[in-house]
Amino acid sequence: MLRDQGSHTVDTKILTGMNLSALNPDSILAFRMNHRNTQLNHPWSNLTDEEFLIKIGAAAISDTDGKAHPTGAGLLMFGNEYEIVREYPNYFLDFREMVNDITEWTDRIWSTSGDWSGNVFDFYRRIVTRIVQDLKVPFRLEGLYRIDDTPQHKAVREALANCLVNADYYGRGGIVILKHRDRLVFENPGTIRIGKEKMLEGGLSDPRNSVIIKMFSMLHIGERAGSGMNRIISAWSAAGYENPQITERIGDLERTTLTLPLTQASNGSQESTQENGTTDTSNGECAQKRGVQKVPRKYPEELL
Repeated sequence: MLRDQGSHTVDTKILTGMNLSALNPDSILAFRMNHRNTQLNHPWSNLTDEEFLIKIGAAAISDTDGKAHPTGAGLLMFGNEYEIVREYPNYFLDFREMVNDITEWTDRIWSTSGDWSGNVFDFYRRIVTRIVQDLKVPFRLEGLYRIDDTPQHKAVREALANCLVNADYYGRGGIVILKHRDRLVFENPGTIRIGKEKMLEGGLSDPRNSVIIKMFSMLHIGERAGSGMNRIISAWSAAGYENPQITERIGDLERTTLTLPLTQASNGSQESTQENGTTDTSNGECAQKRGVQKVPRKYPEELL
């Protein structure tokens, strides 16, 4: 609660105990390549890495020594995992494709595996296509080309970005993304800063990590209009799925969970998505409940 009360979000903190060598150069390169492809002829494209990191808020000049140091956002987005845990001891990212509801999985990507950077940006890049690949794609053309993107694909990418942007990285439990056969689950430490009711009303944005959302938005991932959850709910309703469920766990282990069912809704089950599609957990318990050319299309969210 105290961390969330400040006028500046915690990811703006300048980490004077680290220098820019704590950041992974390959992650920075990948971000800059995607930024160039997304924002053609942007004036920051020709800056040095240090200048670019300062511009986007990933680094800042310290008044103490006059040198550039990573910010909290820069460390989370581009840092190496072993450097990130120096500032965020509870930091952990985990994606699992589940075989069943117990312990088995067919695939897993986690930040401590040691075979990749373990940072937030690379986590998004590694799992974004996997998490949407089994969604249904209706036949739709744009000119002579088939379009493989749907509002549901966009909704899942929005949910993933929201989970990463609104996590309390000092909190316990880490970020857990589960891909079940019948549902997608996004869990992050921390509760909803503006409250669930205001979030569902839309129009108000109050991210826990304002610099991280700025960096994602530079690649056209997510937005700051406060309508992300409404778009997710609308996309799920349009596809005829069961209502999304949003739960909060209050107490010593605060967590927010978004569940996107992949089962078709029965008649009448979507009468009121915003009311029936969410559950309250004020007691602290987390509830879960043909001659046409097909060419792969690259969308801004599908990063290199």
